[in-house]
Amino acid sequence: MSGSESPPPTAWTFTSASEEETAALGAAVGRSARAGAVIALVGNLGAGKTRIARAIAEALGVDPKLVTSPTFVLIQEYDGRLPVFHFDTYRLGSVDEFLDLGVDEYFEVGGVCLVEWADRVAGVLPQDVLRIEIDITDVSARTFRISAHGPLAQSMLDAVAVDVAESTRENG
Repeated sequence: MSGSESPPPTAWTFTSASEEETAALGAAVGRSARAGAVIALVGNLGAGKTRIARAIAEALGVDPKLVTSPTFVLIQEYDGRLPVFHFDTYRLGSVDEFLDLGVDEYFEVGGVCLVEWADRVAGVLPQDVLRIEIDITDVSARTFRISAHGPLAQSMLDAVAVDVAESTRENG
């Protein structure tokens, strides 16, 4: 491996049996978030992208009632422990439309960026990204595959895994 190649991403899988467990996972991600974090949310309609985004934002000190799907406004901005920028690329016709929103500036201001439907714009996301893929397994059950691409994302993934394991021990 040459010095310019990055190591392969590491991944962790979490299975949630309820919306409460999904919210707890989101809270762990929010607690792990640092300035400059980009969190890519991927999943089908109804998978829970906005639900986990709400839990992440709430853990960052945002009023959860303010966090809704930004589908029609494309970007929501929230004040919390760190600024939170919530994007939804579902209705965009192209990657260029995403770039026209000025996303590069958002990625650089030191907040936390939550990108729903991130698979549609993956090629223009920063290299350091925490990717959360959500699969529906039952009415309220979900499987989350969280992969770290870069050092900030890796530190977040490590913290989330520890946080969830500790929470499970305390509640189990």
